[in-house]
Amino acid sequence: MAAYQTSAAAPFGAITAYRIVKKVADGIEAVRDWNDRRVTRKALSRLSDRELDDIGLCRGDVEMIGR
Repeated sequence: MAAYQTSAAAPFGAITAYRIVKKVADGIEAVRDWNDRRVTRKALSRLSDRELDDIGLCRGDVEMIGR
C-alpha cells in the first residue's frame, strides 16, 4: 500500500505568482463583463420604443440593464 504526503509546502514564490496571475485574470474578466454590458446597452438602445415594449422594457430601463 502506497502512502502519499499531501501537505507539502508550496515552492518559494508560488503563492505570490498565483496572486499576480489571479489579479490579471480578474482584471481581464472585469473588462469582458464591462464590454458585454456595453454591447447589450448599445443593442437595446438601437431598438424602437415599440420593440422595447414587446420585450417588456422602456427606454429608461436600457441604462439600468447594464448595471
